[in-house]
Amino acid sequence: MNGLHGIIFTYERRGNLQELGAIRSSASIPFGGRFRAVDFALSNLVNAGTTDVGIILHGHYQSLLDHLGTGKDWDLSRKRGGLRLLPPFNYKGDWGAMPYRGHMEALAGVRSYLEEIRQDYVVMMDGDLVVNLPLADIYENHVKSGADITVVCGSDSFLTEDGTYFQIGEEGRITEVFFNLNAPRGLRGLGTYVVSKKLLLELVDDCTSKDLLSWRGDVLQTRKNELKIQSYIWKGYAAQIRSVQEYYDRSMQLLDPAIREDLFRAERPIRAKNADLSSTYLGADGRCVNSLVGDGCTIEGTVENSILFSGVVVEKGAVVRNCVLFKGSVVRQNAQLSYIITDKDVEVLEGRTLMGHATYPVVLAKGSKV
Repeated sequence: MNGLHGIIFTYERRGNLQELGAIRSSASIPFGGRFRAVDFALSNLVNAGTTDVGIILHGHYQSLLDHLGTGKDWDLSRKRGGLRLLPPFNYKGDWGAMPYRGHMEALAGVRSYLEEIRQDYVVMMDGDLVVNLPLADIYENHVKSGADITVVCGSDSFLTEDGTYFQIGEEGRITEVFFNLNAPRGLRGLGTYVVSKKLLLELVDDCTSKDLLSWRGDVLQTRKNELKIQSYIWKGYAAQIRSVQEYYDRSMQLLDPAIREDLFRAERPIRAKNADLSSTYLGADGRCVNSLVGDGCTIEGTVENSILFSGVVVEKGAVVRNCVLFKGSVVRQNAQLSYIITDKDVEVLEGRTLMGHATYPVVLAKGSKV
């Protein structure tokens, strides 16, 4: 679909991700045993036929750069267009350079890039949104409706309460925009918007001239009566990762076959970076039940109701239950883990017992030895 251009926003800190967000942006958080959060936004765009995507970086973006590379794994490595990584825009505050404070300020910082966009329409997405959207249908509905802006809203219970909410009137038009609510009402926005390039440039210039920073506050909320803002309601699975608890809960939901079927659709595949690892080895005494396991793992102990990323080792006698283990984690002999999230290259020593709870999962920082 040559008429649609993608812009993905990333964030240095998002909610309360603790150790998970200490070394990476929220868009770079591993998810589902093989993916990073940003893979979903990229795949949504590529599945809709989008060939040009710009990713606006924030802080802690080295992990994201390593993951994305040239964009080859998403068919976005091209001589013209393709994947473009846009450096984080900073303003000069009292204490030195600071990250951008809102979408409109970020867009103003890359205005020259916006001018070079070859397509007539732009879809803006959050990099930490886990969803499989039919963007081609959303784009088609936007054009047919004659809307100035189309907002994608979710109607399921998987979304965090912290976000932007929309009240919808006749024929799907947005009548009210809410955020920072104590009691959420209306439909939760998914941080996905379709707008024409022409209108986006006009909005960026107007907000810049008035020192306005916020897309949802200074555009959607303030101009809801001036602009025709339409809704597109998505009734499938959608999640945004804003805290350790939410990360754990959303990860465990992937063990439900119905949710996996909704998120990973054959007609709209989710692409990921190729790990180039061998198949997973399950030892003679190994046991793996109701779990998602990445490539290159070695399981000689017991794994139940867990998610293992590539290269994880579970030695003989070790028991892993209700855990999420990132790439390269090693669980030594006779160790026992329950409700634990290990970051990359964590080693749990022989005979150790580590336990969290479903309502309080414990995170082990990258490279730690326990």
